[in-house]
Amino acid sequence: MTLWPSIDTFVHGTPVPSPEQVNRPMLVMFFNLECAGCVSRGIPFMKRLHAEFGEAVQMLVIHTAHGHRQLPRQDVEPTLVRFAQSFAKLPFPVALDLDGEIAQAWRTEGTPHWLVFGAGGELLRSLYGSQENAQTRLEYLLAELATSS
Repeated sequence: MTLWPSIDTFVHGTPVPSPEQVNRPMLVMFFNLECAGCVSRGIPFMKRLHAEFGEAVQMLVIHTAHGHRQLPRQDVEPTLVRFAQSFAKLPFPVALDLDGEIAQAWRTEGTPHWLVFGAGGELLRSLYGSQENAQTRLEYLLAELATSS
């Protein structure tokens, strides 16, 4: 089994099992609240993808310290929960990667970093960034996966 957030690290929404335990495609975004690209482009894009593909694709965001300041859980969780519930009103689960270990295990390059899994857990795409080119590539891939599942 791959390194994955444990149930107790989910701070918003229903915990998501690891990709190999999910019978539909999955999109995961590693992000950090201190990452301007994550908050201004990544999260809004993820919400748009959820509105379009949320029925066919399992979605999850993981707040990671990888590439950012490592803070204790009590300093991160309240702000993250407020962001997810009140500010961004996220329609998908949020997990914590406090020490960056999960992001490092998946060889993320920074934040935002996207992982796309096929049904059954095969990693299909690993993509860094939130610029238009990255968004277009993700959108086309999700459209393809959503229609084939």
